[in-house]
Amino acid sequence: MLRIGNASGFYGDRFAAFREMLTGGPLDVLTGDYLAELTMLILARDRLRDPGLGYARTFLRQAEECLAEAVDRGVRIVVNAGGLNPARLAEALGELAGRQGVDARIGYVAGDELLPRAAEFGWTGEDPRRPLLAANAYLGAFGIAECLRAGANVVVTGRVTDAALVAGPGIAHHGWTPTDLDALAGAVVAGHVLECGAQATGGNYAFFAEHGPALDRPGFPLAELHADGSSVITKHPGTGGVVTVETVTAQLLYETGGPRYLGPDVTARLDTVTLTQDGPDRVRIDGVRGEAPPATLKVGLNRLGGHRNELEFVLTGLDIEAKAALVQRQLTAALTDPPAELRWTLARTDHPDADTEERASARLRVTARDPQEARVGRALTAAAVELGLAGYPGFHLTAPPGPAAPYGVFEARELDAKEVEHLAHLPGGRTVAVPPAPQPTHQVATDDAPLPPAPDDGPTRRAPLGLVAGARSGDKGGDANLGVWARSEPGWRWLAHTLTTERLRELLPETAPLTIERHLLPNLRAVNFTLRGLLGEGVAAQARFDPQAKALGEWLRSRHVDIPEALL
Repeated sequence: MLRIGNASGFYGDRFAAFREMLTGGPLDVLTGDYLAELTMLILARDRLRDPGLGYARTFLRQAEECLAEAVDRGVRIVVNAGGLNPARLAEALGELAGRQGVDARIGYVAGDELLPRAAEFGWTGEDPRRPLLAANAYLGAFGIAECLRAGANVVVTGRVTDAALVAGPGIAHHGWTPTDLDALAGAVVAGHVLECGAQATGGNYAFFAEHGPALDRPGFPLAELHADGSSVITKHPGTGGVVTVETVTAQLLYETGGPRYLGPDVTARLDTVTLTQDGPDRVRIDGVRGEAPPATLKVGLNRLGGHRNELEFVLTGLDIEAKAALVQRQLTAALTDPPAELRWTLARTDHPDADTEERASARLRVTARDPQEARVGRALTAAAVELGLAGYPGFHLTAPPGPAAPYGVFEARELDAKEVEHLAHLPGGRTVAVPPAPQPTHQVATDDAPLPPAPDDGPTRRAPLGLVAGARSGDKGGDANLGVWARSEPGWRWLAHTLTTERLRELLPETAPLTIERHLLPNLRAVNFTLRGLLGEGVAAQARFDPQAKALGEWLRSRHVDIPEALL
C-alpha cells in the first residue's frame, strides 16, 4: 500500500499545507497540483516578462521550508509546478538543495511544450492582436514513474494531467504496465479525488452546514493506494474537515462529463466506481474499470484575447430600472469609438424600505472588451466619470475606474500522441523517452445507464432542490460541468426522472440556448451535465459573472421545484 497525500489544489492554495501534510502523519508521497487553464496563461505572461520564469514560484518557497524535512522523512514529492519551465524549476531546486546541504535527487518531466511547433499544427492564427502565448499537451503518468524509479526525491513536471501526479507514484511503486488498465483507472480516480485538495475533505461541500466548525479549516486529503488500483481516501488524524461518501462523490463529479473519463494512460469508467464508508473519515474506492486511452492527447492553447475593463454603477432607492436605462443611454452616446463588446448587467440587490443605504441599492455593471486597449481604457472610464454630475440622482461607482487589462482565451485541441515527445529527465542527467500508450483505440461511449424505476406517486411540496440534492460545478474551457447527486436511493429515482435537460433549462434560464449533455451515474446516484459554451472563451476571458461556474450548482440548488414530501 502506498500513502499519497495532496498539499495543493491550485496556484495560490494554502501555503502551509506542505508542512502540515509532511508533519501530520505518515506519508510515502506528497503531491501538489498548481496548474489550471487560467494558471497557464498567468505563467505565460510571467515568461514574457522574464524567460527564466514560467513556473509556480510558490512551490519553490514551500520547498525552502520543507525539502530537508521531506528527504529526512523519506517522502517523495511530485508536483506539476514546473508549468511552462520545468527544467528551470528543477535547476532552482537543485541550487536550493545545495545551499541547504540536502542530498536531494531531482527529476523532471517535459515534452508537453508545443509552442515552438504551433505553426506546424496550424495553431498560430491570423490575428496579430491575439497571439498564442502557450500550447501544451496533457501528458500522462509514466514519465513521473521513470523519474521515481531512478531514485528521484522530487519530480517536477510541466503540463501533465492532474491525476498523473497520483498515478505516476502508483506505477513506480506497484510496477503497473500500460496494459494494467483497471489498476491505472483506479489510480486515476484516486488522483481525481485528491487533485483539488480540500474539496475532498469538505471544502466547497453543498451540505457544509451539517458539519459546523469541523469545516472551518479542512485538512488536505490522502489516498491509501493498493496494488489492484483500489484506494481509501482519508486525511491525517486531528486535521479539520470530513471524508464521507458524499464529499468524495462531490469531487468525483467535479469537472467531469460522461461515464468515460479520458486520459493519456487509460480511460477510466466513472460508471463503475463504487464508494463505501470504511470508517470515520475513510472512504473506499473500488470496482473501477479501465479501457484503452484515446490515440490523441488534449492540447491546451492560451492566447491573448484582447483587453477588458469593468465599471460598476450604484443605483439607490426608487426608479432603479429607469436609472439603469438612463446611464446606459448616456454612456453609449458618449463613446465615439465604442468597444467591440459592451455588456450591461443589472443586479437587483436593492430592498424596498431598506434600513441601510447599501440594502437600498442595486448595482449596474458594464463590461467592455476590445482587441484595442485604447477603446476600453481612458476613453471608456473618462466618459463614465464625466456623467458624475449629469446622470441619474445618486450617481456613484463602487470603485475608482482603473486601466484596461489584457484577457486570455483558452482553446482545447487534440493531437496524435505520436506527435508529442514525453521526456523523463532522470536524476544524474539521463533522459528517457516515454512511448505513447500501446492501445490507441478511442472507445466512444454507447448508451448511458438506463433510468432507474420511476419514483412512487405521492404529495409534493414546493421547496429548494438543495434540500434533497447536492451539487458541484466548474469549468472546462468554455464549457461548464454541473454534477448533481441525490442523498438517498428514493431521491435518486426522483432526481433521474425529474432533472432532465429541459427542466435544467427552465431552472437556469441562462442555459436555455445552449447544447446540454446529460449523463447518469447510478453508482454515485448522480446526474452529470455538460453545458457547452456557457463560459464563452474560458475563464480568462471573464465572459460572465461567475467565470468558472463555481457557484452554478449552488444557484441550481436554490431553485424551487415540486419535491415529494417523502423525501423532505
